[in-house]
Amino acid sequence: MSTGLVLVVDDESANRELLVEILSREGHEVITASDGRRALEQFKVARPDLVLLDVQMPHVDGYEVCRRLKSDSSTRLTPIVLITSLSATQDRVNGLEAGADDFLTKPVERASLLARTRSLLSLKRFTDELEHAETVLFTLARSIEGKDPYTHGHCERLSEWSALLGEKIGLSAEEITALRRAGIVHDIGKVSIPDAILGKPGRLTAEEFGVIKEHPGVGERICSPLQSFHLVLPIVRHHHEKMNGTGYPDGLRGDEIPITARVLQIVDVYDALTTDRPYKRALPPSEALQIMQQEVERGWWDADIFHEFSRMPLYQTHGAGA
Repeated sequence: MSTGLVLVVDDESANRELLVEILSREGHEVITASDGRRALEQFKVARPDLVLLDVQMPHVDGYEVCRRLKSDSSTRLTPIVLITSLSATQDRVNGLEAGADDFLTKPVERASLLARTRSLLSLKRFTDELEHAETVLFTLARSIEGKDPYTHGHCERLSEWSALLGEKIGLSAEEITALRRAGIVHDIGKVSIPDAILGKPGRLTAEEFGVIKEHPGVGERICSPLQSFHLVLPIVRHHHEKMNGTGYPDGLRGDEIPITARVLQIVDVYDALTTDRPYKRALPPSEALQIMQQEVERGWWDADIFHEFSRMPLYQTHGAGA
């Protein structure tokens, strides 16, 4: 049985006591709050695994508590069950719009309460494991970046800028989330590249460049066990492709390259040009954009996406000479 810490929120003490008794007998740890304000305070301190939340309360009602928790990226994955005596369809709609995961109707039936509690705690445990796996990947990616003083902050910049560019060209929320993740892990496959090649100040040999070209595929394999990364994998694999088919690893052309990969590669190239690397000095933003425009004309990058990127203000505040 999946047990956990449950926050019970209700302004009626009798209702709180009943839920505490039922849940405690099943082995759950239970904390309580008597109104919405205290619920938010308790949540911040205790970080419960599940919230059972009355709707009609003084000060801050259940809808608003739910809305606040679900709008915060650090708390939105905690399951919330709204408990209400209201039965109108609109009340359910309001709950769904606030982000509620499930509903219970007063008076609460013991069997329904325990079934929902077990199900949602199991889901929360799975989500926590998934977040842990993502954290491991992000930590590995940052440790790889940390080995090279020239790329300090590169992952964070790509994560932020590619998401901004994705928003600018109208990508979906799911694609923008994938860009944020891919910005961190896009080069995770470099874990397989010897330091002597990664940090080489001179031109790479054909054999050394062949080793470099393997890192997108390696990165894809590292990230592939996470089902939540299904939109991240194409970005990791294809961020070194070129519109004219001369990129790697698959030599894709034009629209064969996923649009999210086309977004990230433009930000990636710009960041490489405007930061110091072992083989070159950082370029001023204006010069970097001129070079990229030439590369667009050569058929390397997506012209429309580059045009949108070149109009973004971020490049004016980063890089040498900015």
